[in-house]
Amino acid sequence: MIKLDDWAEIRHLHSTGKHSKREIARLVGVSRGTVDRALAVDRSPTYQREPTGSSFDAFAGQLRVLLAATPTMPAATAAERVGWSGSPSLFRAKIAELRPEYAVPDPADRLVHPPGFQIQCDLWFPHEDLPLGHDQVAAPPVLVMTSTFSGFIQARMLPSRTTPDLLGGMWSLLQEAEAVPARLTWDNETGIGRGKLTEPAAAFAGTLGTQIKLLKARDPESKGMVERMNRFFRSRFMSGRAFTSPDDFNQQLAGWLPIANNRLSRSRRGRPGDLVRIDRAAMRGLPPMAPEVMFRNSVRLPRDYYVRAFSNDYSVDPAMIGRVVDVAASLERVTVHHDGVLIAEHRRKWARQLTVTDPAHVLRAAELRAQFQAQRARRPAVSAVVEMASLARYDELFSVDIDAAPTVLAVAS
Repeated sequence: MIKLDDWAEIRHLHSTGKHSKREIARLVGVSRGTVDRALAVDRSPTYQREPTGSSFDAFAGQLRVLLAATPTMPAATAAERVGWSGSPSLFRAKIAELRPEYAVPDPADRLVHPPGFQIQCDLWFPHEDLPLGHDQVAAPPVLVMTSTFSGFIQARMLPSRTTPDLLGGMWSLLQEAEAVPARLTWDNETGIGRGKLTEPAAAFAGTLGTQIKLLKARDPESKGMVERMNRFFRSRFMSGRAFTSPDDFNQQLAGWLPIANNRLSRSRRGRPGDLVRIDRAAMRGLPPMAPEVMFRNSVRLPRDYYVRAFSNDYSVDPAMIGRVVDVAASLERVTVHHDGVLIAEHRRKWARQLTVTDPAHVLRAAELRAQFQAQRARRPAVSAVVEMASLARYDELFSVDIDAAPTVLAVAS
């Protein structure tokens, strides 16, 4: 076979018109026949080997039957069914060639993201635990929201993935943006809805005048931007950092996000921090009334004057014992009201199964207990009165007449 360099040199010398074929053969060091073959073809010479078959051919018929019945059968399962004992990589390559003949393709369209239309939302869980206080550690969820047009990132760590915390996290980030997109995209997150929005999430979307779009299962392409941001956080933000608390995590995250949003996006031909102005100009403003995003519960205050919110017990003014109180919990505070009057307020704890006590409530309970005991001591002694039944009542019931003095009868001797 002629070498590629010789083929190129032969065609170059012939194109000049100054050399004969015999002279070209002498200059290149090849035969006259090689010069003729080089000039006869216009494409560069390539080595082509005649197919000689493969050890896979003996199993192709059985595999076609299996793929016709189950197009998505894994290659390892198919190899086990037909008794393949050769190279696994060869078998996978051959299966990949046959599978398109039986499996219906699932095409993914290219999406166009106009300004102000969509923000993709997702939860990211740090791969390392951080201290929550009270000797507890965990990896709380981080709500990540990415604008599809500008690529602008917003994020905040949340105490839990419950519905009130998810809605509260979205509302806090939308307040920072001072704008609401036409659509918020979520996957099947339980706190938002699985197939159907939860009632609080539907009310949240209605108050904002936006749509919360729930994606189908196993459809990562529809929110690939925010998925890539999760990997970006792990490699660029978490690396080499240490955190003392969730508040410290959020502070460091807030300081790093402007740097992340200043990166150059080649596909958008700009920086997210600059493009977000165009993005938010196309969004609607915040609603005049804030949506309901807090945890709320009404309970009659028990004798131990504690109420529960997110697995923790918080003390209340014991003067409200026996009365119905309203418990509300945001991302930062837990408040208790009675008839619209604030009677208790605590900073929300991230740790679980805690008893949070206000010292003022303990002192107030001691005062009320002393008053109760003093009031009980001043009560007059009550003597027990036992009613005595009259036996004459039984004589009246049975019509028995008994004289007061017995009659003496004389006995004859």
